[in-house]
Amino acid sequence: MSNPALLILYGSQTGTTQDTAQRLARQAQRRRLRVRVMPLDDYNVADLISESLVVFVCSTTGQGDPPDNMKNFWRFLFKKSLPVGSLSRLDCAILGLGDSSYPKFNFVAKKLHKRLLQLGACVLLPVGLADDQHDLGADAVIDPWFALFWGKVSTLYPTLSGVIPLREDEPLPPTYTFHCLDDMQEKEEVRLRIPMDQTVPSQSHPFPARMVFNRRVTEPLHFQDVRHIELDVTGSNIEFAAGDVVMMRPCNAPEDVQQFCQLLRLDPETRFTLSPTDNTAVPAWLPQPCTVRHLVESYLDIAAVPRRSFFELLSTFATNELEREKLAEFSSAVGQDELHSYCNRPRRTALEVLADFPHTTAELKVDYLLDLFPEIQPRSFSIASSLRAHPNRIQVLVAVVRYKTKLYKPRKGLCSSWLASLDPAQGDVYVPLWVKKGSLKFPSEKETPVIMVGPGTGVAPFRSALQERTAEGKTANVLFFGCRSESKDFYFRSEWEEMMEAGFLTLFTAFSRDQEAKVYVQHRVRENGELLWDLIANKNACFYIAGNAKQMPASVCDALKEAFQQAGGVSAEEAEQMLATMEKTGRFQSETWS
Repeated sequence: MSNPALLILYGSQTGTTQDTAQRLARQAQRRRLRVRVMPLDDYNVADLISESLVVFVCSTTGQGDPPDNMKNFWRFLFKKSLPVGSLSRLDCAILGLGDSSYPKFNFVAKKLHKRLLQLGACVLLPVGLADDQHDLGADAVIDPWFALFWGKVSTLYPTLSGVIPLREDEPLPPTYTFHCLDDMQEKEEVRLRIPMDQTVPSQSHPFPARMVFNRRVTEPLHFQDVRHIELDVTGSNIEFAAGDVVMMRPCNAPEDVQQFCQLLRLDPETRFTLSPTDNTAVPAWLPQPCTVRHLVESYLDIAAVPRRSFFELLSTFATNELEREKLAEFSSAVGQDELHSYCNRPRRTALEVLADFPHTTAELKVDYLLDLFPEIQPRSFSIASSLRAHPNRIQVLVAVVRYKTKLYKPRKGLCSSWLASLDPAQGDVYVPLWVKKGSLKFPSEKETPVIMVGPGTGVAPFRSALQERTAEGKTANVLFFGCRSESKDFYFRSEWEEMMEAGFLTLFTAFSRDQEAKVYVQHRVRENGELLWDLIANKNACFYIAGNAKQMPASVCDALKEAFQQAGGVSAEEAEQMLATMEKTGRFQSETWS
């Protein structure tokens, strides 16, 4: 039997699954196998019947949903018309990346595994269920799963045992080659570019929205800087409903771009084009030609905490013995605790790692930049406004992320810090964005009440819903809002008061630090059990939670079940069942983030 061509298909929301797929591909290259890696939606799924060896690597998002770049594949695979034995020639394996603190842990990988078996595929090994909650993170499952996979492949294809693999410290060929341009070439290149005609903004073609205002809405001395930002989307064809999210792609800070170019001895004004070394496409939203400054500022994720694969690749350039040993340790399975202590726990950035390994950084070749650094991932924000109230505008509520670790410099959130730094008073500033459907859906019937629990910035989607519902004359709206202090971080207070006066809103507030005993939204939910029971049991109300995923959602659910028991006189089991039924029928929805 001849050696197989390996196909690795991934579904990734934040880039972690893509990174895992690429790690497996590098292991295949070292074994001198032909390998292709691609997002599931870029692959023609009808070709699966003629593949011999495929690995699916996929994460789970939201409430057990597939990531955005595998949604079309998912729809196709679950078509009832697919013949039962259609994948009987396929050998495959499935690796899932998930987080066991979510109820639908690795749901997509488990469901995919079941479906591939139904279609007759031969699944070579048990589905891998990697868990972020493990002390060593997802690698605790990924490493042994990779080893098991290669064991199975060498049994299936005995000819592989005669292949001498490439050494771990040998660099693999880069995915792209950089071609620096002189002025004459550049004019020629620019003339050859064909403008894309784009109707609706998307990830590959975002809309440059002008920032209208950027206001701090927390009291000046409050520890948390929260911004209310408005963006002008006139002429973009963007439409959205309450519950939808806006996606933004942030930029690296100018001082980080400057330091990066200095460390790698790059001239930020150098222009280049990229050509793939195999059949990989050039990243869609990277212009050709491009400056080094644009690449580093808008594309390379140099401010993220690097993954283990970063150290694996970096170690292949090390010539200094001390640095090489340290990088090899960080790349190895046994060195993962050390790597966590050095990198993950203090949240050290890739740029700071480069500065810590100066000899290796000096050896880095520009062709490897896109292999070493993942692209900056877009960030999502709940839209906090309605087109009915603010035509051609998108408003968001952004908490600026900043915290201390054992490192001297405070850690900053890339997107929130970038947004906070933009000042429309200093001239026009633009934010590349697009909109996608959110997970929250609000009822269209006029008389259906909605109960919304949105502490902190979790109130954003509910402001959008309330503006929409007010415009439609829907009055049955209950909002539970919580924050630390009435005077410091009570977002949109005057708007809520106006809605209450006009008869559109019943508001319950919890200011956790304004009195001796802490009061949270779940306490207010518990206190208003009679009202909630009446709205849910007698008036068919829908119940929504949005906000931080830590303790709040579970505490609110517990309070709601208690309310059912106290006010409705049902048993604990019946309360549990009621909530489960509400979730199944879309009457209970939550959107939480960690």
